[in-house]
Amino acid sequence: MKRIATIFLALSLTFTLIVPNALAASADQETVRQTIQVLGILTGDENGNLNLSGYVTRAQFAKMMIAASVYRDAVSETASLSPFRDVKSTHWAASYIQTAVSAGWLTGYSDGTYRPDNHVKLEEAVSAVLKMLGYTAADFSGSFPEAQLAKYSALKLDENITKTKGQYLSRQDCMNLFYNLMGVNTTGGIAYAAKLGYSINNAGELDYSSLVQKDMKGPYIVKDTAWLSSLPFAAGMATVYRNGAVSSPSEVSPYDVYYYNANLRTVWVYRNHVTGVYTAAAPSTAAPTSVTVAGTSYKLATSSAAYALSDMGVFSIGDTVTLLLGQNGEAVGVLSANAINATLYGIVVGTGTQSYTDSTGLTSTVNMVSVACTDGSTYQYPTKSNSFAVGNLIQVSLSGGETSITRLSDKSLSGKVNAAATSIGPYAFADGIQILETTKNGAYAIVHPSRLAGLTLSNDSIRYYVLDGKGRIRVIILNDVTGDLYDYGIITDVKETEGNMSTFGSYQYIVDGKTASYSASKVFGVKTGPAQFEFSGSSVVRMRNLAQLHLTAINSLYAQSNSTHYKLSDYISVYLYKDGNYSLTNLSSVSNLENYSLSGYYNAGEGSDAQIRVIVAREK
Repeated sequence: MKRIATIFLALSLTFTLIVPNALAASADQETVRQTIQVLGILTGDENGNLNLSGYVTRAQFAKMMIAASVYRDAVSETASLSPFRDVKSTHWAASYIQTAVSAGWLTGYSDGTYRPDNHVKLEEAVSAVLKMLGYTAADFSGSFPEAQLAKYSALKLDENITKTKGQYLSRQDCMNLFYNLMGVNTTGGIAYAAKLGYSINNAGELDYSSLVQKDMKGPYIVKDTAWLSSLPFAAGMATVYRNGAVSSPSEVSPYDVYYYNANLRTVWVYRNHVTGVYTAAAPSTAAPTSVTVAGTSYKLATSSAAYALSDMGVFSIGDTVTLLLGQNGEAVGVLSANAINATLYGIVVGTGTQSYTDSTGLTSTVNMVSVACTDGSTYQYPTKSNSFAVGNLIQVSLSGGETSITRLSDKSLSGKVNAAATSIGPYAFADGIQILETTKNGAYAIVHPSRLAGLTLSNDSIRYYVLDGKGRIRVIILNDVTGDLYDYGIITDVKETEGNMSTFGSYQYIVDGKTASYSASKVFGVKTGPAQFEFSGSSVVRMRNLAQLHLTAINSLYAQSNSTHYKLSDYISVYLYKDGNYSLTNLSSVSNLENYSLSGYYNAGEGSDAQIRVIVAREK
């Protein structure tokens, strides 16, 4: 139930794209563009410009067809023969034209030419894509091209295309045509995209994530700045995500793990390291497929990592190692403890001991401390001290193979974060600033600077900060500022007793629409109604009632109470209260204020910066 950072961050693609079926409504053009790009049907020039207004030649259309067909991975860039007298084997599109003509999709002219530089007309393109769907001349009873254009319209291949017979198609027109093609059924009765082997869900939608993964290359490990030269596109044109957040090539560091998709010109970078004692291998150290480091098992994703941790490699059971983790938390590489020199900041999120048996049969036990750091990763380190506690501020210094873990005292700061989220008070934020939100109970999450825009932070809001050499803030550890670390729901029943001999609390609640109960020999001092919850596993660490507002206006982003506007939380929970019961619903179902009375609930004390976490609707 917790929305907190974990040891690894999953792949974040940042978009949800849908390919329409035959009954779908028109798609927005950004959706169309991104999908056609990832399919490799439409590519930009050396500057990334798609030139969508430009007309498409017959040669270019042949290449688009092949990219949208079962031949997409089977056509050479060079041709073995000249398919037409005006298309020599040396022509850049000769192999594409040859394949499309051989498949029966395209034809030349009666004089033996193809005229590759002529612009493609609507009826030519329509006839070709209908053939890709399996239609033949026997399927049309009218004359060409009217019969083909009628079928084109009936199949909704014309969504977002306004051209008529005889008109030339632009690159944007072709982009829409091939996008529409993906959701249309072939004459065999299956979606065209499924015929190509792409994943389709029950609603007939193309799975965009699977598209990205299909043509993703990697994993690779950054060694130095030369990694940029490995990309098959200009680094200056790349879109870079690091641990799910928009970043830039300059923010990528040695030992980061990266993947790329050439069609999208996008790079995904992961800085997820796990440091700890190597204690076990499965099925054996002779040929491991997974290893246990710092008490957690990790699959080995590369042969180099498997070799390094095998009997033939450089690492043995009992060694302290650093695993470099990829997009799914698998180990891509492994380093010795002295390979990384760095200073990390974070909080303790766990302590304990670890036992292992080395190759000689000797059993050893070491103290371990788990630290969630501002770089977005969680590390486990062996330590001689057992004095650390969950919630402690920690500095970890890695140098020359030595690890030094120091407990930090609070270092507070106050001021208002500007609207652009680039400074607080007199201090500017450094590029790539790292912000970690924490609670004293050990909950944590990475925070993007924009989340703090406009907030006024007190000395109690910031537990620690670090300046760079230019006096800019490069690290901030927050103390329960955003409220995003908690779950929000409804307390439906409370029984609390306090006395000289015993203290007992029993609670029933709803979180994410699911009912649960909790009892313990402590009380939270709460009452029934919307509340904030903090969990540690299945145990409730904290409950706190929310403050109430009567809402007088609402949209998808903001709610209004009288003359004051309040932002809605990205994770807002909406409940319908009827006949004494709460049922989880959505905002669009209850936003008509003529039919429903709405109450909004927020964390008391947040003032004008408050976000509404829970809405309760009652029928009027």
